Amino acid sequence: MDIVSPVLDIASRICNCVGDRADHLRRLPQNLKSLRFEKEKLKNVYKDVKERVEREEKLEKKRTHVVGGWMERVEAMEIEVNKLLESCDEENQKKCFGTCCPRNCRASYKLAKMEPEKMDAVAELQSEGSNFQEVAVPLPSPLVIERPLEEKPVVGLDSPFCEVWRLLQDKQVGSIGIYGMGGVGKTTLLKKINNKFLQSSIKAFDIVIWVVVSRPTNLERVQETIRSRLQIPDDRWKGSEEDDKAAEIWRILKTKKFVLLLDDIWEPLDLLRVGIPPLGEGNQSKIVFTTRSADVCGGMAAQKSIKVECLEEKEALSLFQAKVGEDTLNSHPDIPKLAEMVAKECKGLPLALIVIARAMASAKTPEEWERDLQKLRLYPKDVAGTENDLFSVLAFSYDSLPDEATKSCFLYCSLFPEDYQIRSEHLIQLWIGEGFLDEFDDIQEARNQGGKITQMLKHACLLEVGAGPFSIDGEYLKMHDVIRDMALWLACEKGKKKNKFVVKDGVGLISAQEVQKWKDAQRIALWNETSIEELREPPCFPNTETVIGRMKRFMFPSGFFKNMSVIRVLDFSNAELPKLPAEIGNLATLQYLNLSGTGIEYLPIELKNLKKLRFLMLDKLYLVGPLPNQMVSSLSSLQLFSMKFFSSLSPTDEIMLLEELEQLEHINDISIMLTSIQSIQRLFESHKLRISTTSLQLRLRRGVNQVQLVSPSCIKDLLLQKCDELEEVKIIHFGKQVVPSKFPNPQCYFNHLLSVIISGCKKLMNLNWLIHAPKLQYLNIQHSKIIEKVIEDERSEGSEIESGLSVFSRLICLNLFHLPKLESIYEHPLPFPSLRRIIVQDCPRLKKLPFDSSICMSKKLENIEGQQEWWDGLEWNDQTLMHNLTPIFSTPLEAYKMLKAPNPVHPITRQSLISTKFESYTANNGNLLQFPPYSSLIQTTTGTSPSSFIFSTAHLPSSLPHSEQSFNFHGTR
Repeated sequence: MDIVSPVLDIASRICNCVGDRADHLRRLPQNLKSLRFEKEKLKNVYKDVKERVEREEKLEKKRTHVVGGWMERVEAMEIEVNKLLESCDEENQKKCFGTCCPRNCRASYKLAKMEPEKMDAVAELQSEGSNFQEVAVPLPSPLVIERPLEEKPVVGLDSPFCEVWRLLQDKQVGSIGIYGMGGVGKTTLLKKINNKFLQSSIKAFDIVIWVVVSRPTNLERVQETIRSRLQIPDDRWKGSEEDDKAAEIWRILKTKKFVLLLDDIWEPLDLLRVGIPPLGEGNQSKIVFTTRSADVCGGMAAQKSIKVECLEEKEALSLFQAKVGEDTLNSHPDIPKLAEMVAKECKGLPLALIVIARAMASAKTPEEWERDLQKLRLYPKDVAGTENDLFSVLAFSYDSLPDEATKSCFLYCSLFPEDYQIRSEHLIQLWIGEGFLDEFDDIQEARNQGGKITQMLKHACLLEVGAGPFSIDGEYLKMHDVIRDMALWLACEKGKKKNKFVVKDGVGLISAQEVQKWKDAQRIALWNETSIEELREPPCFPNTETVIGRMKRFMFPSGFFKNMSVIRVLDFSNAELPKLPAEIGNLATLQYLNLSGTGIEYLPIELKNLKKLRFLMLDKLYLVGPLPNQMVSSLSSLQLFSMKFFSSLSPTDEIMLLEELEQLEHINDISIMLTSIQSIQRLFESHKLRISTTSLQLRLRRGVNQVQLVSPSCIKDLLLQKCDELEEVKIIHFGKQVVPSKFPNPQCYFNHLLSVIISGCKKLMNLNWLIHAPKLQYLNIQHSKIIEKVIEDERSEGSEIESGLSVFSRLICLNLFHLPKLESIYEHPLPFPSLRRIIVQDCPRLKKLPFDSSICMSKKLENIEGQQEWWDGLEWNDQTLMHNLTPIFSTPLEAYKMLKAPNPVHPITRQSLISTKFESYTANNGNLLQFPPYSSLIQTTTGTSPSSFIFSTAHLPSSLPHSEQSFNFHGTR
């Protein structure tokens, strides 16, 4: 027998096995080193992914399940690898004495065999983590977004509310129409229904969508609102046609049980074109809408229609008494009975009750009530069913206005579109241009009177405060749509002259036949997507005093200005207007011309013929070349001239313009941008120019390291922009230089200065000269690299300037952006009795706020905004102060959340950018866009006309008004 071969075979196998194991053990140290290296690489990939996830989660997104699972597997793998490495290290310490051999070969071999498996698993996790395209997705929309309602219980809507709520739970009813007279409470009822879903335990619906439709119906706005609510991403929306957008909405809604709340429908809305799936037994979704017309309920195929009636007498009296106020009701024993009689005249209409009650709130004697009651009874008593009856009741407040000038100012507001946020400063300027305030020779006096009139109209509830909760009081105004309809009805002589006031908003192309009907028009206002077709013959506007044209892509029809014999006001601001016809020079009666923000490249020399022109606004123009020679000096009646953010004047041109302005006898309000020291010197050398300049923008050329501001002056708004080499601002008072640092008791050299904006002045050290501006209300400093202290004060604590006003005592808004070396605003604590808002972004060295304890007592401070890290790092001498201010602190992201709530139906616009809450924007045209006090800065970068904006911080406008010119917005921060 051959026994040798099997033995040799066994021996060979044993040797191979031992050799293989020995090879594993020999390579183990190098493999462990590689495993440690790969583990660190995986750890770095994990950190990168985790940081991406955390950034996305701060933007209200949630990590994907794939990413979440990967992160958990990485964490588990790290534990396993660490255990393996620890075990290997322990075995390595147990080697046989004097050799490199492990003491326990079996255990070491087992560990060595595990190492390649872990290496492969680690490599696979590395590869997976490096290839994540998306780490987080938006959080799902909440079921419902709360709509604002008064805290007090809503009067008189319990019955219709209960009925609508019952129908919403009825599976047989899909669509519900709510109709009734304007001002009867339909929107309030719909808000109450919307908010009920917040409290309800019923979870039958996936989402509640609120849309304001308004008039004229704009399908694109409706789709955009729904899109925002459904969180449809840009790549599936931007650039799509209407049908594609409808298909995208349809695709999402057909999978959901939704409630669609449509407010203020004026005509049947084609829901299929919007993208709303038909209601049926399959989806159990609901649509609820409000309208003033029962016919619209039929047109919308409402399965149930509910009419909102006027209030019963008891409810009406309760509402009326609440709005009049106890102080007035208790001022005489006879007034409660008279109030009951007046309330009855309102026929239970809530809006009429509110308007008239507030008009009566100041009447403290029976005689006043009796006299006003008699006036009210002269109007029709039957208010049920017709718009005219509503207007007749509402017109009582109009007739109660004190004079014809105030009435004209009120009616004028109806020229603006529905839901338009009207800037009060611009409105008052238009009133002056129309001649409503001609009794005042001085523009500032006329402005003051205009301010009083706006207050009067707000108190009479004929105008309301606009622009949302963060605006400065009085900066914006709006008119309730019912009041606006009533104003138009009155302006058109109670409907007898239909075209006396012509207002067209987004109506598209207007035919020549329609234009011919305007021959009796006194005022014409064309807004947004509105244009006029080419006319075969010049239109005739013999009675037209006003044309407001803020349209897109507007071309003047031939002979448009030919037959305007009494025209006073032309306002084309922010219209896409490429050319101004020379025939405008024939408008001998023209007194107000606003061409700001248009696309005009040349101004016709014929403008010099406008001898009665009093107001000329040329802001934000990009002309090819200078102004026509002697054009400005030929305008012999000119009182107001504005030319800021203007790109085409050389220093020589600027001096020539100043010399022409100086020649004007009546000029007393100049807003201008200057770019050279010579121009500034020329302005301040002239007493006339110095006292007439109210707004000064300086964008100084290279080589200028100091600028001299001469006192006394009447400058209200000062902007220093991109003065790259400016180091110092000097004050010259009657020929002598003032040294701001030599306190105490500095003089009030700039007593008129209200707004100061410093942007991109990289070498400016401080703003000590602001100590001489005791009435300063708005201060914005941004992108100044070396400024360390806003005001460096050498005075003793508590010192006050001679007028008795402490530093910053009138300051309302303080914004500090991108100031890397800023350490101090002011060295001593200040009361800041007027401050409402402070925003601090990217000022890492600012560790103290100069507040004293009275800042909390004033209760005016509404918001402190900044990064959380900055707030947490602030140093406080008074911990109570810190605790009291913490509730009003917010981060930019929280500010962004506040933006989500405002009505998104209206486009984001230039006017929305001048919100007082949000101060810093980046736009696209190479210049700083600034709007006067309490307004926004927009830093532009490319292009020729503002159309696209990028927010430089997370600041967004506090409201989205329907106005002026729309802009597209791109990512924040």
